[in-house]
Amino acid sequence: MAGNEATAKNKSQKIPEKTPLGSTHYSLLGLHPSASAIEIRRSYRELSKLYHPDTTDLSPAVATAKFQQLNNAYATLSNPERRLAYDLKIGYSRLNVIAPPPGFNTPVSGSGKKTYNSAYLDPTDRPLSPGEMFALFIMGASLIGCLVLAIAIGLIRGN
Repeated sequence: MAGNEATAKNKSQKIPEKTPLGSTHYSLLGLHPSASAIEIRRSYRELSKLYHPDTTDLSPAVATAKFQQLNNAYATLSNPERRLAYDLKIGYSRLNVIAPPPGFNTPVSGSGKKTYNSAYLDPTDRPLSPGEMFALFIMGASLIGCLVLAIAIGLIRGN
C-alpha cells in the first residue's frame, strides 16, 4: 500500500502541460473550444437558469459553487483577449483544428438537434437582433422625415 500511496502522491505533484478538455471552461458549458461567441452565450444562459441558487432544486452551497464556476467560465470565454489567453493556457489552437478531439461529446437535445447556449458580458459585442434592426430603421426613417419636413416648412415660409 505504501508504494501505491507514493505513486498517487507523485501523480498529484505532476503538472500537466495541457489541461484535458474534460476540465475546461468549454466542457463546463458543454461546448467545443471552437464554439462561437453566440454559442457560448446561449450555453451560459441556459445553464445559469438551471444552476442559479434561486431557481434550482440543488442545495444552496452546491448551486452557488456551480453558478460561480459558470460565471467565471463565461467571463473568460466572452472576452476575446481573455479567451485567447485561456486557449493558449489549455493548449488549444484555432489554426490547426480540423475535427473535435476524440471522445468529445456535444450536448444533443431530444430532437437530435445540437443545442448550444452563449452569453456576452459586453452587450455591444453581440449582433443586432431583427427587432433592433427594425427599430434602427424606424429611427432613421423618422430622422429623415423630420429633416424633409423642416426643409419643406423653411421653403414654404422662406423669404
